[in-house]
Amino acid sequence: MKLKQYQVDAFASRAFEGNPAAVCPLHDWLDDALLQAIAEENNLSETAFFVATGEGFALRWFTPVAEVDLCGHATLASAHVIFEIMGHAKPVITFATRSGDLRVQRQGSLLEMDFPSTPAAPCAIPAALLAGLGRQPLEVLAADDYLAIFASEAEIRTIMPDPGCLSQLDRRGVIVSAPGIEVDFVSRFFAPKYGIPEDPVTGSAHCVLTPYWAGRLGRNTLSARQVSKRGGNLGCSLQGDRVLLSGSAITVMETEICFSP
Repeated sequence: MKLKQYQVDAFASRAFEGNPAAVCPLHDWLDDALLQAIAEENNLSETAFFVATGEGFALRWFTPVAEVDLCGHATLASAHVIFEIMGHAKPVITFATRSGDLRVQRQGSLLEMDFPSTPAAPCAIPAALLAGLGRQPLEVLAADDYLAIFASEAEIRTIMPDPGCLSQLDRRGVIVSAPGIEVDFVSRFFAPKYGIPEDPVTGSAHCVLTPYWAGRLGRNTLSARQVSKRGGNLGCSLQGDRVLLSGSAITVMETEICFSP
């Protein structure tokens, strides 16, 4: 069996920044165990698989250890492949996913994703979170992930997480965030439970971050940067119960997976 695969740097303006995702177009769905094995072989934070449908594309995302309900950067990467490599002519792509229909459209040189907003609620601070981050946040909230708020960008950049402690938490992962110096807010994201010690740029985390910072700053349109080692910029806009996330992407690799099923 031979499968075409692309590696795309998402939320990147040039190669080797942003978040790399593997994108694998399929004619029909393969066995779930095989999809997971391909994602494990790639050993990237996400591998995306999509199949064309009558109305758009069915899209799924796998980390090296599990399938997930929502992934922003691999959705951006998939849309980039469909628009730029497959020559999709329509202005909007609709993906059917575990998180409902997700739409991606061109906005000049950027791609804009329409995702569900996921506001976080204040919660008690778990002991494993404090131990895992090694410092006391100003506040902690929870949605699908924990959101820990700090006072400064410098604090976010210097956090050295303990993956063992953070993997004990009952949520997918931990977002840390603070006001930015050159952007409205900065963040980092850790999900060791899902085989991702630190994700370079996390679109789904901004479904939580956007409503938080929109409420705090009193503005619905925001600029953001995830300050991982690779780093990446995002445009964020809160539109009711939806979040619009925009960014660019670059294809860095085209390859073919060859194996005996």
